[in-house]
Amino acid sequence: MAHLTREEVLKSGKVAPEYRKAFEASPFEPKTQDFNGFRAERAEHLSKLRHLYPIPGEIPNEITETLHNVPTRDGVSIRVKVYQLVKGPPEGGSPLIVMFHEGGWCMGDLTDEDMNCRMFARDLGAVCVNVEYRLAPEHVFPTGWNDCWDALNWAVENSEKLNAKPTRGLIVGGASAGGNLAAAMALQSRDTKLDPPITGQYLCVPVLLHAYHVPEGHKDIYRSRWDNVSDPVLRTVQGVDDVVKPDIDSYLWDPYNHKDGHKGVAKAYFQVGGLDPLRDEAVLYDRLLRDAGVLTRFELYSGFGHMFWTNWPEMDASKRFVEDTLQGMKWLLET
Repeated sequence: MAHLTREEVLKSGKVAPEYRKAFEASPFEPKTQDFNGFRAERAEHLSKLRHLYPIPGEIPNEITETLHNVPTRDGVSIRVKVYQLVKGPPEGGSPLIVMFHEGGWCMGDLTDEDMNCRMFARDLGAVCVNVEYRLAPEHVFPTGWNDCWDALNWAVENSEKLNAKPTRGLIVGGASAGGNLAAAMALQSRDTKLDPPITGQYLCVPVLLHAYHVPEGHKDIYRSRWDNVSDPVLRTVQGVDDVVKPDIDSYLWDPYNHKDGHKGVAKAYFQVGGLDPLRDEAVLYDRLLRDAGVLTRFELYSGFGHMFWTNWPEMDASKRFVEDTLQGMKWLLET
């Protein structure tokens, strides 16, 4: 699709009736302002919903899931989970997909990307590596980003042992903070000439451009961080910068403002909520990539907010979102 117009973006701001009904019937209202308490509440909240997901649990007769320890540059190790077909790779080999979970760089774990990894392995014959990077505030910037890069390189270096063939496709992806991590890894892959290179990036409701770095000429478009402050998911999370302690001038934190631009970065598939506070930075990043000659595909879910499909999975829109995710990943894997 072409660049979204301002009018098309504004049309996405009316709450979809199905969404209003869902979050009014089942709101997520944290009981505590304590960070560790909220982290635990979020995990418990999502754990009670996963039986409603299109893939509610393991698929033992079709997919194997194995845990591995990945060494990091500072001498410790992190966990990754690898998903692959029980019957072995398809003809031509399995593409390699590396996923990074959501959670504002300070929450979340492997369970957040279980469903996507199972789906990509089962339906696309991919080998998926789900990364459990270290979280703030225990591990501030850039630890999580470094962990993701180390895990990506581990996956590539061990691809033969994992029965993966990254020359068939090497995709990075994630939602929210995970989308930021995926975009940062795609840029780092280009800059370092990773071999084989990342060929696609899945950017789901991603964090890509912070308010203090919006170019002057785009401030009329960058409105969703203020217009959508009542988002039922993101309004519960405040002060992420204070927790993560980023270098605000680093492209890892702010992929939009990479000093060398975006020419030559991998093609991108976006999924974005019309009521999401992060909406407009995805719109602007899509435009930036296209202007740099990068192929993109953009899905806008008018009237829906941040991470709506995981928090209200029974909605028809949530089921369509997951179907679109699979189709978008298929598109990324096309040569």
